[in-house]
Amino acid sequence: MKNHSYMRSVLLIAFVTAVGGFLFGFDNGSISGSVGFLQEKFSLDANGICWVTSSIIVGCIVGVAVAGPLSDAIGRKKVLLLTALIFVFGVMGEALAHSADLLVAFRILVGVGIGIETTIAPLYIAEVSPARIRGRLVSFNQLFNTIGNLVVFSVAATIARYGSETWNVENGWRVILATGIPPALLFLLLLVVVPESPRWLIRKNRDEQGLAVLRRINPDEETSRRELAAIKQSLREESKAGLRDLLTPGLRKVLVIGFGVALFQQITGINAIFYYAPEIFKTAGEDINGAMSFTVLIGITLVLSTLVSLWIIDRVGRRSLLIFGATGMALMLAGIGELFRVDASNTSLLLMLILAYVAIFAVSFGTVTYVLISEIFPTHVRGVAASIATFALWGGNFFVSRYFPVLVENISASKTFFIFAGISVLALIFVLTLVPETKGKTLEEIEREIHKLNELQAP
Repeated sequence: MKNHSYMRSVLLIAFVTAVGGFLFGFDNGSISGSVGFLQEKFSLDANGICWVTSSIIVGCIVGVAVAGPLSDAIGRKKVLLLTALIFVFGVMGEALAHSADLLVAFRILVGVGIGIETTIAPLYIAEVSPARIRGRLVSFNQLFNTIGNLVVFSVAATIARYGSETWNVENGWRVILATGIPPALLFLLLLVVVPESPRWLIRKNRDEQGLAVLRRINPDEETSRRELAAIKQSLREESKAGLRDLLTPGLRKVLVIGFGVALFQQITGINAIFYYAPEIFKTAGEDINGAMSFTVLIGITLVLSTLVSLWIIDRVGRRSLLIFGATGMALMLAGIGELFRVDASNTSLLLMLILAYVAIFAVSFGTVTYVLISEIFPTHVRGVAASIATFALWGGNFFVSRYFPVLVENISASKTFFIFAGISVLALIFVLTLVPETKGKTLEEIEREIHKLNELQAP
């Protein structure tokens, strides 16, 4: 019964935190089903719609920049509460916007919330999770992200199917965006019941409070006190280090790994699919209803594949999944590029290739990236280092979302997807060369290994 009680506490914490992942997926994906209506409503040209789409990522980059230092200063839980408030007010503003400029302003605000959530939620879950299931629990956040995508794709498809063109242009996109308000309020309320990160509390010399949280997430008193001692020892070993430690050889390499994996997650083209899926299918000859239905299939594939990743990540390991993902994505993207070159009207084959690409991404880079970022950095710089790595993720996202339509227009869809395929090959080389395996190790064990590497590589 005691063991079941501690697992219930761990799962509750992971579940509540992952509701933020749902908001990330919902708000990030809401533009996909709205973009056509917004273009007509505000008379936007290609550059205008690119800016409305990518403006959210400007906010994400700001959120990432403040997330780590803020969470290290005031705690993971308080930062997540702030994120929930940002989601509530930002989504309301989006839905009520009466001009493109106002819509962009509120999308930037929502982006700040998404940037903070994607940095802190995986880190927080990792800090309260047992090592043997940490990969799965951190992946909860990505699973809820994919569910958020699926829900918003489904809402948009339903509105497109049953609303008139005029109503959709005037109000349909507002309903799509406003559907994100109830889960944002739920996230805010649920966060009240979760504790602060025990590692953050102990780092702030609040040992009794930290031990109380450890008792909630460990099966017995002995394990809790052993983990308390391990965390304190880890902090003592790093007590004389500062942010400059990130530039020492061992940690510099770890920072490059986190930064690189996050960057490759985005510049292999996943958000070209998420943001512009309906437009891609319309380019291939589908009408609006068919294009929106295909987008829902992408959302379903994303959820199911993330569930598979959740099941195998602590068995197969992080590195193996990344190798599989980079290889598979390169092949699927090359196939999409070739299809656009020879027969863009074959929408059935196009759909199959895109679904296969999305499935491979979700099983590998889609989940593993957030797990790795939450694991590989030492406690004393984890928040800041996670911010730097997540900055790469959103920087890559901005580049893809901002320039994908421009690339398609100027060099063709075929060549654009061939570029993404080539980048996937580079991702494979990067993983094979640099990325270590972290499955089954506690955060303190990973930190000790990095500390030893730092000492060995120091001049």
